Amino acid sequence: MRTLTSDIVSLPVAGSQKKDGTLWTLKQRLFLGLTTRQYGQQLCRNPVNWVLALLFAVGFPLLFQRYMYGLGAVTHGSNDYPWGLFLGFGLFGMVPLSASGCLLGTTVSLFGREDFHPIERLALLNGLLGYFFAVIYLEVDLGMPWRLAYPMFVSFGPAAVLFLVAWHVATYLSVQLAEVLPAVFEWIDRPGWKMYIKRITLGLTIAGIILSTLHQGALGALFCYAPSKIHPLWISTEFQWIHFLVSAIFGGLAMVIVSSTLINRYMYWRCGEAFRKSLDNLTLGLAKGASYSMITYLAIKLVAVAHDNEWEYLLTGWGFYYCLEIGLGVVLPMFLFAKGVRDGKTGPVRIAAFITVVGIIWNRLNTSLVCFNYQLYQDIPHWKEIWLTVALYGLYFSVYRFVVYRLPIVFDWDESPSVAK
Repeated sequence: MRTLTSDIVSLPVAGSQKKDGTLWTLKQRLFLGLTTRQYGQQLCRNPVNWVLALLFAVGFPLLFQRYMYGLGAVTHGSNDYPWGLFLGFGLFGMVPLSASGCLLGTTVSLFGREDFHPIERLALLNGLLGYFFAVIYLEVDLGMPWRLAYPMFVSFGPAAVLFLVAWHVATYLSVQLAEVLPAVFEWIDRPGWKMYIKRITLGLTIAGIILSTLHQGALGALFCYAPSKIHPLWISTEFQWIHFLVSAIFGGLAMVIVSSTLINRYMYWRCGEAFRKSLDNLTLGLAKGASYSMITYLAIKLVAVAHDNEWEYLLTGWGFYYCLEIGLGVVLPMFLFAKGVRDGKTGPVRIAAFITVVGIIWNRLNTSLVCFNYQLYQDIPHWKEIWLTVALYGLYFSVYRFVVYRLPIVFDWDESPSVAK
C-alpha cells in the first residue's frame, strides 16, 4: 500500500474530496481510493494477509467445532482447570492492555493535556477493540451467546463480582464507542454530529474513570473466589484488586507505545503530520507515567508479601519463578522506561513497552493457569485452544488494521468546504 500511495497522486484518502475537488464515494473510501482490481491485488500482495488466511482457514472450523461439540472438543478444560487461554489471555490479558482509552481520555479531556491529542484516538481505539474482543473471547469460553444478557437482567446477583464485571464492561464498551464516534462522523461527512459527543465528553470521561477503575480491580477480585487454589505469591485477598488496577495503568500506556510504534513503522503512509512529529515526545511522556505506576506496583507487591508473611515462599522454586516474572516483566522495563526518559531516547522506551506487554500477559497467565492448582498436575493447553486463541487475535488485528486504514485515527480528516458548513 505504501508503494501505491506514492505512485497514485490521489492517495491516500485523507479527506472528503479528491485532489481534483470531487468527493470520494463510500465505496472508494472503503477501498482506500483503489479500484476493485487494485484492492484485490494489494490484498494478495501483502504476506500478512496470507498468514491471516491460514489462521482463519483452521481457526474458523475449530470455532464451529467448539460450538457444535462443546468446550471439551477444543480444550483440556476440567473442574481442576476451568479457565483456559480464552480467559487467561483473551479476558484477563486484553482488558488491562485496553486501559489506554480511559487513561488518555482522562489526560486530554479532564486534565487538559492537549499535547497528547494526536495519540488520543489511537488509545481510544485500543480500548474499544480490546474490550470488545475480550467479550468475544469470553463468549467463546462460555458458549450460548444468546444468554449473554441473562445474568445482567434476569438472574440478578449484585453481591457477585461477575455481576459487577458484566455490567461495568458492557457499560464501558458503550462509553468507549461514543468516544470513537467523532472519527466515524468525520469519515462519513457528518462532522456536525460531533457536537452531540462534545456536549457529553466530560461525563463520558468521568464515567470511563469510574467504570474502568472498578472493573479492572474486580477482575483481580475474581481470583479471591478460590484463594487456596492459587499459589500464595500470586494471590493476596487484601491487595489483589489493586494489583490488577495498577498493573493495568502501565499495561495500557505500554500498549499505546507498542501500537503507535508499529503503526508509525508499518503504516507510515497512513500517519498524519501531527502524529509523526509529536510521536517521540508523546512516547517519552507515556513512558514517564508507566515508570511511576510500575514503582507503585512493586511497592504494593512488596507490601502484600509482607502483609501475608509469605517470605519463605521466595526461597522455593515457585519463589524463583515469581522473582523472574517480577524482574523481567516489571523491574527491567521500569529501568528502561526511566533511562529512556532521562536520556530523551525513545529506543529503550519502545523496547520496554514490548517487554511490559509480554509481562502483563505472562502475569495473567500465571495467575489464571500456571499457578492455579499449583499443587496438582500442570495443565498444558490443547493445540486447538492455542490455534483458536491466536486466530481470534488475528481477527482482532484485522479489524484494528481495517479501522486505522480508513478512519481518521492517526491523521487529520480534511473536510470539503461544503461538508464543513
